Amino acid sequence: MEIHLLGPFCLTYGQASAVPTAPKSRKVLALLATNADQVISVGSLLEELWGEHPPARAMTTIQTYIMQLRSLIATALLGTHAEALAVAKQILSTEGAGYRLNARKAAVDAREYDLLAAGGYRSMGTGDYAAASEQFRQALALWRGPALVDVDTGPLLQAQVQRLEESRLSCLSKRIDADLRLGRHHEIIGELAALSVRYPTNEVFQFQYMLALGRVGRRSAALETYQRLRTQLRRELLLEPSAPVRELQQALLTGAHGLDIGTEMTEWLRGELCVLRAG
Repeated sequence: MEIHLLGPFCLTYGQASAVPTAPKSRKVLALLATNADQVISVGSLLEELWGEHPPARAMTTIQTYIMQLRSLIATALLGTHAEALAVAKQILSTEGAGYRLNARKAAVDAREYDLLAAGGYRSMGTGDYAAASEQFRQALALWRGPALVDVDTGPLLQAQVQRLEESRLSCLSKRIDADLRLGRHHEIIGELAALSVRYPTNEVFQFQYMLALGRVGRRSAALETYQRLRTQLRRELLLEPSAPVRELQQALLTGAHGLDIGTEMTEWLRGELCVLRAG
């Protein structure tokens, strides 16, 4: 079994898909898949599907969705109907007042992503920036688009999508951090230009773009980036740029040799401010 969450939602056995086309049953399977090997209560399914106002026959409807999902899994398994359905009931099992998608032996892209990203963070911690850059690149390469892009998400799935997206942005910023430490300013400046446009109030990406511009001798462009960021922050969030960004601006203005200021980026760059002020 393969489960893909980092882009269009896929759950396959071999070449056969077990993802339904009906929006609500698709949502049920997506919620089970994002919480694979955990029991999802009926209450959570009710909340995801209908919020605070489930219909009168909601419980029966959920049972129907589960039966449909098991039938799809059985069909994908390509065994005889009775045998395949028995296996499908083990894969999507009833657990008390809830259901579990048993996927310990499955290939789940989000799990692989988490492992690669964790390796990147460990390499950053030991100062092996080349290894960190490569691990982060491999992790980011698993993304095929926005998480669960083709699922009509409710409140629980939306929280999962937001968590994954914030993790992706943090991973991306750390990969860029590693590349900056390796002196790859020319190689990544185009990527940073695009990120600065896409995330106009994300101070991490703006900081990194300013630093790269300054280090390739484009200090005026770096200062223009600072002014755009300041304007956006004041207009949209009623905030001034944070201290590291202001310090980098001063280094650019004074022509500090090598622009050493701010290159550590430590806790600030690890994502707290990125999440709070992400555009």
